[in-house]
Amino acid sequence: MKIPENKLRFDLQVIAAWITPGSRVIGLGCGEGELLAYLKNHKQVRETGIELVEEKVVRCIEKGLSVIQGDINQEVHDYPAGAFDYVILSQTLQQVYDPLTLIRSMLRIGKQAIVSFPNFGHWHVRLQGLFTGHAPVTPQLPYQWYDTPNIRILSIMDFRAFAREMGFTIQKEVAINTDKQDKSGRIVTAFPNLRATYGIFLISRKKDRL
Repeated sequence: MKIPENKLRFDLQVIAAWITPGSRVIGLGCGEGELLAYLKNHKQVRETGIELVEEKVVRCIEKGLSVIQGDINQEVHDYPAGAFDYVILSQTLQQVYDPLTLIRSMLRIGKQAIVSFPNFGHWHVRLQGLFTGHAPVTPQLPYQWYDTPNIRILSIMDFRAFAREMGFTIQKEVAINTDKQDKSGRIVTAFPNLRATYGIFLISRKKDRL
């Protein structure tokens, strides 16, 4: 897989490499629009974004992006079935109250969905809990237990099992390990659930289940 040479976070570089030029893309919880801006400028996608934080929406608009302010769990219902080629949920799944409902909505409005999340199965996370007895704090999970936005603890293996149980198809899967700033990294192929800091999945629906 060819990774774009740019200043994107490494996980976003992986996602960008999966996007077909000229496609229709919506980013859920798109932040300041770093990925959408890259895709618009380099792959000529027709971009849409939803972001809850007003200041981040302003940054997106300043970049010339079509982004609205709102709750992704509510706003996705306003789009018709098949409105997008890709629906992207980057590093947000672990903060979602009802992941299954959101993913079903993503696969309703999009032909495919891309989901990424920090891997709680990483060896560093495991060792911190084992040897310190405290909730782990890592560069990818930099919060204390009392101020973390993460309400779901999942690993790469958890998501694979979730996909099987809920009946959607994993089209592509990449596990990555990144530096402290997430700007550079590498793809992990051996023991990814133990060695990767993030999991990234391209999924689609099975018509008989979703």
